[in-house]
Formats: sequence, structure tokens, C-alpha cells
Amino acid sequence: MAFRFVHTADTHLDSPLRTLALRNPELAELVGDASRRAFISIVDLCLAERVDALVIAGDLYDGDQTSMKTARFLASQMMRLHQAGVRVYMIRGNHDAMSRISKQLVLPDTVTIFSGRTQSVIQSGAGLDVVLHGLSFASPKPAESLLPEYAGPREGAANIGIMHTSLAGSPGHDVYAPCSVADLQGHGFEYWALGHIHVRKVYPGASTLVMPGIPQGRDINEAGEKSVTLATINDHRSVDIEERLTSLAQFERVSVDLAGTSELPEAVGRIRSALEQSRTAARSQYLIARLSLVGASALSWTMIRDKDLVLAEAEQAAQQVGNTWVEKVELNLSAPGTGKSEDVADPTLELAESMRANATSDAFRSDARELVLKTIADLPPDARDFAGQDEAALEAFLDDVLARGVDLVTARLKAGGTR
Repeated sequence: MAFRFVHTADTHLDSPLRTLALRNPELAELVGDASRRAFISIVDLCLAERVDALVIAGDLYDGDQTSMKTARFLASQMMRLHQAGVRVYMIRGNHDAMSRISKQLVLPDTVTIFSGRTQSVIQSGAGLDVVLHGLSFASPKPAESLLPEYAGPREGAANIGIMHTSLAGSPGHDVYAPCSVADLQGHGFEYWALGHIHVRKVYPGASTLVMPGIPQGRDINEAGEKSVTLATINDHRSVDIEERLTSLAQFERVSVDLAGTSELPEAVGRIRSALEQSRTAARSQYLIARLSLVGASALSWTMIRDKDLVLAEAEQAAQQVGNTWVEKVELNLSAPGTGKSEDVADPTLELAESMRANATSDAFRSDARELVLKTIADLPPDARDFAGQDEAALEAFLDDVLARGVDLVTARLKAGGTR
């Protein structure tokens, strides 16, 4: 009889959402609860498909959490699986290694949490024995490959390896327990249940390697629908996999071409149309859009000046579409050509170029950096990441702020008014 299991990783239960919470508490509540809702959908899937096991390849938690609310939620979901006879096999990833809950929570005896030493657990079935091999992070930042710690495949059984690893590296993810796909393929297991990288990827070959990705995106950098893997190891140890949707809400970048628009109602109509198309294409219950307004439009300077009004109009359009939110509006508009000779100077644009030159001077930038650093020092620790977490991010933040400052002053001059 085949062995069927659901493979997930990187749930990051109750991950904090400081940026969204500062601007839109209702949206923050939706996304903040989405990781739980995604985990519930994972448990629902296990029960509906009557699988043998749930495999969690690390980062179920989100770091040094102490919330008993999180603990009670997790215990209740594990009990649902226990009562249905679904076993759970999980390892601790880099975030779990920092979590106090992961070390204190009492779970049903059908839940196996692999320790910091490699273990192999046999789950016998009718005609097919399955051996699950797992190793938890003992510390938050293992720098070496963990593969040498894993036992070889057990003869006559289907072997599943559970590992939290950055593989050969991925943009936006720190290097943890690096390991090559080729080495994993050559280890002799039928299936590798991986975790850590938040983007889904399947590596077919001698072994089936699956990085399921995060089951619920948390910000625009984790855009798109999210899922888990439903895997079947057949009697002859061949492997079949299916992707199953789990995300309650999905982030999407939505580009809106406003070329040729000269009246706000026309622009809002195009925004609504773009949101409707994205809403139709999204399979998750909620769509959270980051709008990028592009094109040459007579509204460009007015929109830069009145960006808060543009955001309000976009949010209203999203509400009309239904189950849709606008997380942010980015303005990448340009003014249409005047058709006049380039010899005719525009004093406002000349002033803008002068301001831009001053804003990028070493002296001005140094003063701006000093002001930002002083502001960071005066803020509480959990609010200090607005300008990034390292020197490169701080410099990028300064580039953005200085450029937008010049654009805003220019827009006020070009569009008129003091709003």
C-alpha cells in the first residue's frame, strides 16, 4: 500500500508584521492571522486526503516566541491530526532553534520532533516500510552541510530525508547548512523534504527533492500563491507529487499603464480594471496588491503631489472589486512631452536638477545620514528597521528618500498649490 504524506515548511506562525501594522491595522490583522489560517488548511488537507503523515521541514515558529496563544493553537491542530491517526514528523530550523515554545510545548505522542542528532524512524505499512531521517538545528546558524550526519538508505524500505538547508544559496536567504542538489540526489533516498527557502522548487532526478516554499506569503517579497506538497510513495518506491494551494491571501505586483490620461476618474478606472484582472487570476481568497503606476500622463505631477489621495482612490477601487487590498502605490510616471523646442527651458525642472545635485552631494548626504541614525537611536528597538538592517540598506533608503523629496517639491511647484 502506498505511503502518502503532506510536506510543508517555513510556516513562521504569528510572524510579526510591523510595517503593515503601522499603516493599515485591518490589513495587518488579515495577514497576521493568515499564517494560522494556512496551517489550518494544511491540517484540513491531511484529514481530507487521509494521509499517513504530515512532514514539517523546519521553521514552524518565527523565532524567540513566548506567546501561549501560539502554543495553544499549535497543540489544538496537532490534536486534530492525532485523533485522525495522522503522524507528524518535524525538524527544527534556524527560527525554531531560537523559539522557547519549540522546547517547552507538550505534544501528542504521534508527533516526532527530531533532535540535534540524526535519527531514523520507521513507519511500517501494509507491504511498504518507510524510514524517515531527520536532524534538527541545534543552533540558529549551522555553517556546514548536515548531509554527512544522515544515515544511508535502509535496504528494502522507502527512505525520506527531512532537511532544513539553503542548498547552494538563494537571494534573500542567509546561508544555513549548505548542501548541493547533486549530493542529495546521490544519497539514495527516494524523497528529500526540504525547507528554508520560501520559493517552491522541485528537483526531479534519482531522488525527488522538493522545496515547498512558504505556505503563506507575508509581504510583497513573498508574492504569488503559496502551497504545500502532497506526496505519494508507491509500492515500488516511485514518487508522485501534487501541489496544493494553502495561502489565504497572496501578494501581487500590479502594473497600471496610465499613458495618455489627463483626468483622475479615467486613471482610477484603469486602476480598478487592473485590480479586477489580478483578482480574477488569483486563486487565494484575498489579493493584496502593490500598484505600480506607469506611463506618460498629464497627471504625473499632480499624483506625486497628492499621493495620499491616489492611495485612497485605489483603496476604494479595491474595496469595490472585493476581497482585494492595496498595500502600497508606487509612482513611476513621467510627464508627457510638451512638443516644444528643447531650447525652451523649464525653470521648475531646472530648479529640480539643481536640488537633485545638492541632495546627492557628499555634505548633504552626510547630514541626512546623521539625522536618520539619530532618529533610529531615539526609537524603541522594534521600530528601528525602517531604514534597513545594514549599511547597504541604509544607503538605499537614503537614495530613495532624497530622490522622492526632490520629486515632491517639484510636483508641488508644477501642479500648483501647497497641499
